[in-house]
Amino acid sequence: MSTFTIIIIAIVVIVLLMLISLYNRLVKLRNNRENAFADIDVQLKQRHDLIPQLVDTVRGYMKHEEKVLTNITAARAGALNASTIDEKIAAENQLSSALSGLNIAVEAYPDLKASSNFTQLQEEISDVENKLSAVRRFFNSATKEYNNSVETFPSNIIAGMFSFKKESMFDLGTTDRETLDKAPKVSF
Repeated sequence: MSTFTIIIIAIVVIVLLMLISLYNRLVKLRNNRENAFADIDVQLKQRHDLIPQLVDTVRGYMKHEEKVLTNITAARAGALNASTIDEKIAAENQLSSALSGLNIAVEAYPDLKASSNFTQLQEEISDVENKLSAVRRFFNSATKEYNNSVETFPSNIIAGMFSFKKESMFDLGTTDRETLDKAPKVSF
C-alpha cells in the first residue's frame, strides 16, 4: 500500500470520525433539551395538582368572580391536553396569565387573604412558580446550546442532513410581553 493511499484513508477516517462526533453531539444536545423540558413537566404537574385546591378554596369566598376561576380551569385543561413542547409552552403562558388574574381578584377579599388554607396554597404555588422559573431558564439554556449547534458550521451540515431543526424557547408569549413592555401603574 502506498503512502498516498494511507494518507487518503487516514483523512477519510478522520472526516468520518468528525461527522460521527458532530452527529452524536447534536443528539446529546437534543436529548438534553428534552430532559430539561421533562423537568418543566414535573413542576407543571405539581402546579396543575395545586390549582384545583386553590380554586376550591377561593370559590367559597368569591362566588361572583366565577369568570376568573373559569379562565383558570380552562387554561389548566388546555395545558394538560397540550401534547407538543410548543403547545405546552403556549398553554402554560395562558395559565400563567389566568393565575395572575386570580391574584388581582383576590386583593378585594381581605378575609380570603387571611385564611390559612389560602395562604398555604399561595405559598405552595409561589414555590412551584419559582421552581418553574428555574427549570425554564435551564430549558432555555439547553435550547440555546442546541440551536447554536444546529446553526453553526460545520455541525449545521450534519443537522441539515439528519433533520435537526432550530427549536423554540420557553418565553412569555406576545400577550405577556406587551404587558411587561408597559410601565406599571402605581396608585395610592
